Amino acid sequence: MNFIDDMKNKAVGGVAEQNPTIGAALEMLKNHPGGLSGLVQQFHDKGLGDVVTSWVGTGQNLSISAEQIQTVLSNEHVKAFAEKAGISPEVASAKIAELLPSIVDKLTPNGQVPEQSSLLQSGLSLLKSLGKTGADAA
Repeated sequence: MNFIDDMKNKAVGGVAEQNPTIGAALEMLKNHPGGLSGLVQQFHDKGLGDVVTSWVGTGQNLSISAEQIQTVLSNEHVKAFAEKAGISPEVASAKIAELLPSIVDKLTPNGQVPEQSSLLQSGLSLLKSLGKTGADAA
């Protein structure tokens, strides 16, 4: 691991400690096969392309239900999120449904999924801004 990666991990870790659900959501995006692009494609593949396109675009974000999240994400992803966030798996899908539209929206400010390197910078900025708003885990 190089110096820059080490600093990014420390920055993410610090904000994630303050707000574990946001940290868990960004960790989920980071670990998702293909990152944000892969997640967006998965929504399209599961018939929810209009929903995720609204989050990426510059207009209003469509909402998503916990059941729809479970349709798109594997149980493994939901359980990993729950464990990282310190909440029960039963609550995790609802929390992901609450957070994901806003996170994807903020990671795609120009209405496009950014390249991986600028995505990481956007993620760090997002973590910092959301950590300051007092968004809570429960």
